[in-house]
Amino acid sequence: MKIGIIADDLTGANATGVRLAKAGFTSATIVFGGEVPTTSTFTSICVDTDSRYVAPDMAKSRVEHTFKQLKKWGADVIGKRIDSTIRGNVGSEIDAMLENTGEDSVAIVVASYPDSGRVTSGGYLLVEGVPVQETDVAKDPMNPITKSFLPAVIAEQSNYEIGHIGLGDVLQGKSKILSSLHKLIGNGNRIIVVDAVTNEEISNIAESMASITERTVFPVDPGPLSAAFARVLSRKSLYKNKYIVTVGSVTGLTGRQLRYLMDKTNSMPVYVDAAQLATMTDRWDSEVKRATEEGLLKLKEQEVLIVTTLSPTSTVLPLANIANEEETTEEALAKRITTGLAKVTYSIIQQSDEIIDGMFSSGGDVTAALYSVSDAEAIQLDEEVIPLAAYGKFIGGTFDGIPVVTKGGMVGEKQSIYKCVTYLQTKNHEGRV
Repeated sequence: MKIGIIADDLTGANATGVRLAKAGFTSATIVFGGEVPTTSTFTSICVDTDSRYVAPDMAKSRVEHTFKQLKKWGADVIGKRIDSTIRGNVGSEIDAMLENTGEDSVAIVVASYPDSGRVTSGGYLLVEGVPVQETDVAKDPMNPITKSFLPAVIAEQSNYEIGHIGLGDVLQGKSKILSSLHKLIGNGNRIIVVDAVTNEEISNIAESMASITERTVFPVDPGPLSAAFARVLSRKSLYKNKYIVTVGSVTGLTGRQLRYLMDKTNSMPVYVDAAQLATMTDRWDSEVKRATEEGLLKLKEQEVLIVTTLSPTSTVLPLANIANEEETTEEALAKRITTGLAKVTYSIIQQSDEIIDGMFSSGGDVTAALYSVSDAEAIQLDEEVIPLAAYGKFIGGTFDGIPVVTKGGMVGEKQSIYKCVTYLQTKNHEGRV
């Protein structure tokens, strides 16, 4: 899948390109005056039109020219990058996009950039909680900002009907966002401004957009929506790949990360009973066999298979007591659990007819166990996905060449495992362009 971004300045183009790169795309920026290559190994190209401070007609002309170049390059979706403080020819450039994407196309405008303190509520853009017109950016000598209400800012330059979806609808989740989008589109709105104050809400907006298949919808934003939309579309591509997520951590954070992943991917995990693995008896072999058989069945139905000892009914095992009963050590039992979890993953991969396109593991002990049971020689490390989560490939052994993301068990936020999995999915689709 290829995504093109039309930005009104160079730093904006670069910023969005970096977000797309973090999502797994291979990104490049074309500086104003340069030509978009007709063929390339890139899967995302951001183009600087240097149009923020030119006349509206000139801005429209540059956007139109760039749009045609990106289509010739083969972009599957083209988004419009706007300034995070809504300076420039926002309305004129959106109109240029609408005039080149078909009579039924719709621009979804999310001016929020939560990581930079920019959020929208009630249609108003706030910078660190202050209306943008009251900030220093309002004093820009080239393009002073006199309004904070985004629909009004766009209306000054646009010829199209503008709708607005408030934060109240957004907070109700994807179904409500989608129904609100359908209603406004049905009423003839070609530009729809949507409130958002968190990255999670932006992700939900992107997923709602991707559910609209009867019309062309495209993102207009400072970068977060475009990256989220690109990730969702990549995941919804025609290729159905298989990924295995192996998690042994029993922390509350890991539980929240798994629940988020399950919700986003509609995955039903294979819950491996740690109590049956914390033994030197034949119960270990029986549990590995049972979980492997369950995993083989579920892998046929799911794109993402989660193999974990962290179930809703999990409790902390009294390893000291079990060790005394079996005349072994707590360390030996703990290793027995992680080895058993790795063995289940290994056995599923060995016995399945499905090709595994990527793996994820959480926790150093689990990753080391996977490395050991597969007789890997090394893990080639290529990129950082999020802090303390690395992307690479297994070298040698049973998993040779399989892409993998490894993450610490106590690392990240609730979206972290999902981000790692979508990164794997995007990198895999990149190789199929």
